[in-house]
Amino acid sequence: EVLSPEETVAIALGSINVSVSACVPPPSLPRLLIVYPWTQRFFDNFGNLSSPTAIIGNPKVRAHGKKVLTSFGEAIKNLENLKATYAKLSELHCEKLHVDPENFRLLGDILIIVLAAHFTKDFTPACQATWQKLVGVVAHALAYKYH
Repeated sequence: EVLSPEETVAIALGSINVSVSACVPPPSLPRLLIVYPWTQRFFDNFGNLSSPTAIIGNPKVRAHGKKVLTSFGEAIKNLENLKATYAKLSELHCEKLHVDPENFRLLGDILIIVLAAHFTKDFTPACQATWQKLVGVVAHALAYKYH
C-alpha cells in the first residue's frame, strides 16, 4: 500500500514521530520477543531470553530495540526511497540471517501497539491508519530482497 501525499506530510512533520528517547526503553522488540517467542531464535547471541523479565532487562535487546526505532526514523526521513534506504538491511535479513519476512509485519504491528499505548489520545484512528501504511511499506521494503 502506498502512502498518500497527505499521509507522507503528516508523518514527515511528526504528527506522531518515532523518538528513541520518548520510548526508552524501546518496548517494541522486547514485546515482539515475548508475544512471538519463535522470533527469539534470531537473537541467540543476546544472552538470557528465558522469561519476559529477562528479555525486558536484557541490555542487548534494549540496544537492538533502539536500532529498530532509529531505523523507523530513517524511514520517515526517506519516505520517497524506502527500498534504497532498507536495501542493506533487507539483504542482511534475507541472505545472512534468513528472517521470515512475516516477522517484519509482526514487528510493525507491535510498534503500532506501543505507539498507541504511549501516545494514547493523540494516536487517533486516522493516525493509526497512516502508521499502519507506514509499517506496511517498511515491511515490504525490508522484504524486497526476498522477491
